[in-house]
Amino acid sequence: MSGLVGDGASARDCELEVGPPPLSLPLLAGVRDGYERWAPTYDEFPNPLLAREERHVLPLLPVLRNRSVLDVACGTGRWLACLMAGDARLAVGVDLSSAMLRVAGEKKDLFGKMVQGDCLRLPFRTSTFDFLICSFALGHMQDLRSVAKECSRVMKPGADMFVTDLHPEAYAKGWRTGFRDQRSAVHVQTVPHSAEDILRAFHAASCACVTHVGLCLGEAEQSIFAKAGRQQLFQTACRVPAILFCHLKQVSKAKAYRRVL
Repeated sequence: MSGLVGDGASARDCELEVGPPPLSLPLLAGVRDGYERWAPTYDEFPNPLLAREERHVLPLLPVLRNRSVLDVACGTGRWLACLMAGDARLAVGVDLSSAMLRVAGEKKDLFGKMVQGDCLRLPFRTSTFDFLICSFALGHMQDLRSVAKECSRVMKPGADMFVTDLHPEAYAKGWRTGFRDQRSAVHVQTVPHSAEDILRAFHAASCACVTHVGLCLGEAEQSIFAKAGRQQLFQTACRVPAILFCHLKQVSKAKAYRRVL
């Protein structure tokens, strides 16, 4: 299972580890090195967090036909493929990891749709995109204000942006971004951000919060645990807000936030 494991469980690949650390401490890797090693197996195993994220986000996607869309930190192109299926006029993914982009580039529909670039210096003109998504990436970025400023810069006025990340409560409970391969467990360096920190950074970049909500895993994700032999972890995992989802809008002046509990 690429998803939730804990208590020293030995799933070959996993994105988040739940519970106390194992007796043998995982290797702590930088973002570039971590994803270089993770990329070859990143898509191989079901991930309950990504499943839960998709279950919430897919019904909320705006009409994309004839619009320009950007997947920031696109990884292996999971969301980029969804955006392209919506008949967007222009669909582009950007990521810093050449290894993840190589994996994405092997997918026929995504070939030529991605560029390597830094989220702090997006290689696009100002006011280019009608919609932007950034999935599980902010935790790898310390300078939230610079990221928010760049995202806002490339968005057209009134454009929507969806941001997801590991919920800070999950991080506080010991959940970590990482994986296991045949050599060892690896944690990729992350920085926990509160919802307030994220919203404040985007507010300063003229992006208003339409809504933000914490998402817990649900019964739809139970089969992923069961198939991985991790059924005993499911109920505990469901009691922790796993994902922070934010819907933002590029505006001339950020307006009052509406919070969804």
